Amino acid sequence: MKKNHVKELWREGKASVGTWVVLGSPITAEIIANMEYEWIVVDTEHGAIDIGTTQSIIQAILYTGAVPMVRVPWNDPALIKRALDAGAYGLVIPMVNSREEAIQAVQATRYPPLGIRSFGGPRTRLYGGADYFEHANEEIALMVQIEHVDAVNSADEILSVEGIDGFFIGPSDLAISMGLKPGLDQTDPRHVAAVSKVLEIGKRHGVQGGIQVGSAEAVNERIAQGFKFIALSSDEGFLRSAALSALGNVAKDRKAP
Repeated sequence: MKKNHVKELWREGKASVGTWVVLGSPITAEIIANMEYEWIVVDTEHGAIDIGTTQSIIQAILYTGAVPMVRVPWNDPALIKRALDAGAYGLVIPMVNSREEAIQAVQATRYPPLGIRSFGGPRTRLYGGADYFEHANEEIALMVQIEHVDAVNSADEILSVEGIDGFFIGPSDLAISMGLKPGLDQTDPRHVAAVSKVLEIGKRHGVQGGIQVGSAEAVNERIAQGFKFIALSSDEGFLRSAALSALGNVAKDRKAP
């Protein structure tokens, strides 16, 4: 089976940097994947992206060398199965707040005897290889999202579940659950303490830490802290930032001399 480059980096103790795609455009995802991001997450939770478009985006990403991943809408075995059969080499599972929910995510992601994932679909052998079934449990990366204060309080029980490769902190949802305003790069001491707590628990269990940030400077800070799966903005964020920057350079007084 084709190796998961992100998991190879983790085995070497290195961090990986990727981004989110939410706009539902295969060509946009292809452009970004060609810019040496190590992974791309297709966001089907908040992006208006159906399973057919998800598969097209994954196909656009695969040849670039970036690792295609999918954030499913919910911790649902049917949604997880469809994302994997479409070609996802990694999954991000939202709102995992308990050990039981973490076990459910593992069960849906792994083939027996580790889980209950059923076998089928033509794409797995096309992109993964003829031995996909034999190695999928090793190569598919499973990230559970810690994005609620309840998950922070249960982080030790969640991250001790066998089969979880990493956690991903959703800064905005975590902030909302703490009575704070949403935003990527949070500075409130309560939020900072919660993130640090989960990161330390993850390190203790050998689970890779992930988080989304809004700037390259924040990426470097998170790597220094020990995060190994850092999402830099998103396709929507890049588009918005570039459009605002370009317009900002246009003269305000637009009358001809």
